[in-house]
Amino acid sequence: MSNTETEEQERKDGAELGAAGAQLSTAPREEPLGGPTLSVVGWIRWFWRQLTSMRVALILLFLLSLGAIPGSLIPQNSVDELKVQAFKERHESLAPLYEKLQFFDVYSSVWFSAIYILLFVSLIGCIVPRSWQFVGQLRGRPPRAPGRLTRLPAYATWRTEAEPEQVREAALAMLKRRRFRAHTVGDAVAAEKGYLREAGNLLFHIALIVMLLAFAAGQLFKSEGGKLVMEGDGFSNTLTQYDDFKSGSMFGTDELTPFSFKLDDFRGTYQKDGPQRGTPRTFEAGVTWSKGRGPDQKSVIEVNKPLVVDGTKVYLLAHGYAPVVTVRDGRGEVVFSGAVPLLPIDNNITSTGAIKVMDGYRDKRGKKEQLGFQAFFVPTFAGAGNGDMFSQFPGLEFPVLAVTGYHGSLGVDAGLPQNVYQLDLRKMKQFKGDKHEILKGRLLPGEKLTLPDGAGSITFEKEVKEWASFKISQQPGDGWALAGAIGAIAGLVGSLFIQRRRVWVRAVRGKDGVTVVEMAGLGRSESAKLPEELAELAAVLHSEAPSAPEPVDSDDFVDPVDVSAEGAEK
Repeated sequence: MSNTETEEQERKDGAELGAAGAQLSTAPREEPLGGPTLSVVGWIRWFWRQLTSMRVALILLFLLSLGAIPGSLIPQNSVDELKVQAFKERHESLAPLYEKLQFFDVYSSVWFSAIYILLFVSLIGCIVPRSWQFVGQLRGRPPRAPGRLTRLPAYATWRTEAEPEQVREAALAMLKRRRFRAHTVGDAVAAEKGYLREAGNLLFHIALIVMLLAFAAGQLFKSEGGKLVMEGDGFSNTLTQYDDFKSGSMFGTDELTPFSFKLDDFRGTYQKDGPQRGTPRTFEAGVTWSKGRGPDQKSVIEVNKPLVVDGTKVYLLAHGYAPVVTVRDGRGEVVFSGAVPLLPIDNNITSTGAIKVMDGYRDKRGKKEQLGFQAFFVPTFAGAGNGDMFSQFPGLEFPVLAVTGYHGSLGVDAGLPQNVYQLDLRKMKQFKGDKHEILKGRLLPGEKLTLPDGAGSITFEKEVKEWASFKISQQPGDGWALAGAIGAIAGLVGSLFIQRRRVWVRAVRGKDGVTVVEMAGLGRSESAKLPEELAELAAVLHSEAPSAPEPVDSDDFVDPVDVSAEGAEK
């Protein structure tokens, strides 16, 4: 039975049973879908009631989930601008439409924010009145028994020689032992149990609000950046040290946690045989870190096991290789020497990148010029397929570096940002060999490629360094979001598995002087457990107030153990 059907049935029960069937739930009454024929104030009140209804809250929650789909499937500017740019280049017709719909900035878009705010207001409007109503129910007492207990879904009756007062006292004591809230009203004992169901409902909605607030705080006060660090190098948590950095609108750079770390070494081992060949077995970064001017400390950062410094988390994201190369000019002077980090493009760490010589190089005529090399690296050479090398294993077992050289202007003096892993070839010319073929070379460690016309050389040194990339994140709302998620699950479990029900026990003296005992139960929704529970209660009370001698064919006698919904009219 749906929530709407349940609440409709409850209202019918309340009309038939009076106070006994009322307020088994704090759910607000739903207004009809048609608007009122009222003044402006009337329309505002009607709109507010619709917005704060449970139906609209569920619709908004569904829309929020639906709106998050493009944020998961389409690259986001807040995560990776390069991926967004690549997506726009691949989908030139879709990109303008997505821009207008704000699909590249879903979580900061106007329409997503509107859904978010409306859901927040709706939940607040649902919870506040229900909370006060629930508090009022906790402070109140179960209502008195209805006039005709036979109309309730679970019912039992028998005759006993015990006095009515004794039966009521025994029933009151029995119900309190079973943690019912019970009291005597007139000729009957009224009891109620299962308030945690409504508490679970309220907890679930409050937890949703906590999660929404945590999400908002995380977006406003967060900071997140990435940094690629080579072995032996370090990082200090200042804005200029980041390769890329994103923060919320309320975050200030002076709020960055003062700490630094050095990448001592990266340890990566891989499965060498079997169907899991190439699968990482060890993937960790050993670092030395310190907070402010504090002492140095050793730690190991693993996947999903970040380094935590005063709420700032340092996650290990990726790993790659940085071959050490040396570039010389035509006179043999070193114009560049160092490790060049290259980006992996597959699981076997086949990598690509660029080597840029921006200063210090002159051609054979003494003219200043810049050099660029497109680099392609494999840690374990497996041959060439379709003209390109590929790696057969992510471990560093048979490294080969392929380079293609260019000369001219790299475009770095224009003041425009560039991708450090790509060459801007618009003002570059490719080196060519004696037969005007494109100059390319595959180098083993220690080998050298000589450039034509005395332009110099590039050497792949006998050293390959490793690098690791880290995400440094400060998310102030994570703890609250986790607490909200746990609270929502706990509240949902309580609202699903706890049944709120009422039990009445009436004991009155019959016309023949024998006490007639009636027991009845009413739940918020129909459940087979209610007759079973009433049967158990009736059996316990029957043991203290046993049946009086009665003719077998008596119409007033019902075996107290045989309690069901049969014969109970609705």
